[in-house]
Amino acid sequence: MKRILLLTVLVSVLISCSAKKQMESAISHGNYDQAISEALRKLENNKNKKRKQDYIALLKEAYYKALDEDLETIKQLKKDGNPEQFKTIYTIYTDLEARQQAIKRVMPLKINGKTLKLKFNDYSADIVDYRYKTSDYLINQGIALLDSNDKLNARKAHEIFTYIEQINPNFEENRNLIKEAHYKGIDYVLVSIENQTDQIIPQRLEADLLDFNTYGLNQFWTTYHARPDDSLDYDFAMQLQLKQINISPERVNERQLLREKEIVDGWEYDLDRHGNVRKDSLGNDIKIDKIVTVKARFLEVLQTKSAQVIADVVYKDLKQKQILDTFTIDSGFVFENIFGKFSGDKRALNKEDRDLLRARQVRFPSNEQMVFDTGEDLKLQLKDIISSYRINRS
Repeated sequence: MKRILLLTVLVSVLISCSAKKQMESAISHGNYDQAISEALRKLENNKNKKRKQDYIALLKEAYYKALDEDLETIKQLKKDGNPEQFKTIYTIYTDLEARQQAIKRVMPLKINGKTLKLKFNDYSADIVDYRYKTSDYLINQGIALLDSNDKLNARKAHEIFTYIEQINPNFEENRNLIKEAHYKGIDYVLVSIENQTDQIIPQRLEADLLDFNTYGLNQFWTTYHARPDDSLDYDFAMQLQLKQINISPERVNERQLLREKEIVDGWEYDLDRHGNVRKDSLGNDIKIDKIVTVKARFLEVLQTKSAQVIADVVYKDLKQKQILDTFTIDSGFVFENIFGKFSGDKRALNKEDRDLLRARQVRFPSNEQMVFDTGEDLKLQLKDIISSYRINRS
C-alpha cells in the first residue's frame, strides 16, 4: 500500500512539473493567454494547496505581461488613427474584460500566505465607445458594398452587418440591412426538364421531379425555382436532360424443386415376432409412431421487370452563357414478385414454401408506372447533387 501511495505521489509531481514547464514555455514564447488558461484550469480545485503556489505565480506573471502587451497595442493603434483598426481595438478591449472576469472567478488567491492583488481596470466605457465606432465605420462600409449591386459584394456586406448585429444589436436599422444584403446576394436557379428520349415521360413524374418543396434543398445563397418568376433575372439554370429510358420485357422464371420429408403419420402397435402386441411393465399395450415418407413437387415462380433512366444534370451560367458542370444519373427500378405452386403431399413443404403459397401472381406494372417508379431513385440522386453542389462565382 505504501508503494502504491508513493507511486501516486510521484506521478502527481511529474504531471505538475510537466504542466509548469508548459506554462513557462508558453510565457517565454509570448503565448500569455495559453498560460493563463492552463493556470486557471489547475486552480479550479484545491487552489489553496501548497503545490498550487507555482501556478499562482505563473498566472500573475502571464497576466501582467498580457495586460502590458494589449495596452501597448491599443496605444499604438489609437495613435495611428486609422478607422480600419476600430474593430481590432474593440476586440482587444473585450478580450481584456473577458480575461479579467475569468481570473476573478478563481479569486481570492494566496501566495506565500499573502492575498494576491492583481490590477483590474474598468473597460466598460472603452468597450461601449469602440463598439459604436466600429459599428458606425463598418455599417458605412457595408452599405457601400451593398450599393455596388454585385452579389459577391452583397454577401460581404451581409457578413459585415451580421457582425454588427452580434456586437451592437439593431444598430441604425442594421437588421433591415441584413435582410436586404441577403436578398441581393442570392443566386436564383431556374430548373427545367428536357426529354431527349423517343419516349413520352409521365406528366406526374415531371411534376414530381420539379416539386422542389419536397426537396427542402434551398441553400442560404441559392434558391431553386421550377416555375419562373417574371420579376427575377435568373443567374443560373439547372436542366435535367433525360437521355435514355430502357424497359425490359416482362419475364416469368420458374424453378421446380423436389421436396421429401419423413413425418409421423399416426401410430401402430409394437408386435413381437409372433405377431402379438408387446406390453410394458404395467401391462399396457405398447404403441410406436408410424413414420412415413411424403413427397411434393414445388414450383417457384419469379416475375420480374426492370426500368432504367439515364439523365444528365447540367448547370449553366445564364449571364456568361456557358456550361458550368454536368453530372450523369443512372437510375433504376426493379419490379419483382415471387409466388409458389405445388403438387403432391403439402406436408413435405418447408416454411418458406408455405409462405410463397400464400402469395399470388400479379399483373405486371405498365411501362408508364415503371418509369414513374424509377423516378423515386432519380429524385434521390438529383437531391444528392443539388445538396452537395456549390455554384462557384468567379
